[in-house]
Amino acid sequence: MSKVEEFKSHIDQGYAFKGDFIVFGTGVLNQEPVKHAQIKVPLKTLNRHGLIAGATGTGKTVTLQVFAEQLSLNGIPSVLMDLKGDLSGLAQPGTLNSHIERRSDLAGIEYTPTGLPVELMTISHEKGVRLKATVSEFGPVLISQILELNDTQRGVVALVFRYCDTHHLPLLDLRDLKKVLQYIMNEGKAEITKEFGAVSPATVNTIMRKIIELEQQGAEDFFGELSFDVDDFVRTVDGKGVISIIRLTDIQNRPKLFSTFMLSLLSEIYETFPEQGDLDKPKLCLFIDEAHLVFSNASKDLIDRIEAIVKLIRSKGVGVYFCTQSPTDVPEKVLGQLGLKIQHALRAFTAKDRTAIKKTAENYPISTFYNTSEVLTSMGIGEALITALNEKGIPTPLAHTLLRSPVSRMNILSNEEIDYLVRNSPLVNKYNVSIDRKSAFEILDEKISRAEQAAEQQKINTSSTARKSPGRPPKETSLIDDLSKNTMVRQIGRTIFRELTRGILGSMSGKKR
Repeated sequence: MSKVEEFKSHIDQGYAFKGDFIVFGTGVLNQEPVKHAQIKVPLKTLNRHGLIAGATGTGKTVTLQVFAEQLSLNGIPSVLMDLKGDLSGLAQPGTLNSHIERRSDLAGIEYTPTGLPVELMTISHEKGVRLKATVSEFGPVLISQILELNDTQRGVVALVFRYCDTHHLPLLDLRDLKKVLQYIMNEGKAEITKEFGAVSPATVNTIMRKIIELEQQGAEDFFGELSFDVDDFVRTVDGKGVISIIRLTDIQNRPKLFSTFMLSLLSEIYETFPEQGDLDKPKLCLFIDEAHLVFSNASKDLIDRIEAIVKLIRSKGVGVYFCTQSPTDVPEKVLGQLGLKIQHALRAFTAKDRTAIKKTAENYPISTFYNTSEVLTSMGIGEALITALNEKGIPTPLAHTLLRSPVSRMNILSNEEIDYLVRNSPLVNKYNVSIDRKSAFEILDEKISRAEQAAEQQKINTSSTARKSPGRPPKETSLIDDLSKNTMVRQIGRTIFRELTRGILGSMSGKKR
């Protein structure tokens, strides 16, 4: 048996699956593609997460495009975080040429130009369906992790959420959160101290600065209503999974906003989706492009949170895929959870680069057909080393792969095409509306205003009484009388306020969480 025949037999045996699968391309031996040596990934294992890595310009984005369109053609929805603006072409069919014909023939697949159902979304000012979430939905733990607070500061944030829950104050956006923090240090200081104990002004000031830092990265556009519903990511059209492309081209220099949204999305999916067990194919796949932006700027607590969700979200039928330049950009605990690895070429210009390549090569199965370190630096554009899991969870043989071409357009949409896509979206009318209902900011403003008016009226009444009885000495009151009167006034005011806000906010009981 020749070396080529031995290689093809090796691939055929290692990539033989009983269920449905995706064909990524054909195997390569000694820099030459081996015809019909198909490199496949079973749909059943796509909730085991994965990695697409490689140096700039080696074809990672096109690989992500191929992956997403093959998922869609198999009825699996996906969410793509597009930081470079390269993925909108998925909505239009590709163009057949001799280069694509050759690749398709080598892999033994039929090439049919196809446009996929695409939903353009945004968390900033890009065109598309606007995605938002409320501060209340994040909760004190997640908000504290995003703001990178210490234990003392977290305690104050927990106090704020508890106070708002008790007094029916909706926390919808960052303006609400700041208003409550200001209130507990000024007008509401006595009330807070009585209910929860003293709060340090220095601690509150630190939290305020952290919130302002988050606002400067554009988070005020993300926090608010209407909150996104994760079920809108799990849709099909004519049997094809909808590809939700979240356009993030204008937040590349705002990693905190990017990681805030990503973590909220993962948390919401984990908390909302039911347990699925082992499915024949995943319910949803998420692709996080430029993943180093998430991990390089995240605190230890935030990374721990991401690691925990990645470990647990698989049981919800969800696969998470990280796209980055080097596998070392992703924490080792996360890498250890990944079943599919697609490694494009790496470049070695320094001793540090060579060390990183050697370390990367050690993380792949040993192959009798390749020197992995050499292949990593010699692959061309559109080639990658691939290893996956078979249906029994066993790693497939490492395969140098000539990747198939996308069936959709390998270019971006024009402005007119984007406008047409957004106009015809079924979700635009649902989410792209301005909602500014009464929340903590307005309610506390009214409460403070009423208190100021009452104090002013009391001052006027006292002055008027003094003028009417100039020769009459003021009535003496005991300390006990004063305390009793003030306590009674505060209690009556608090009771009236609770009843008023309950009437105003009672209709919000149906809102999620």
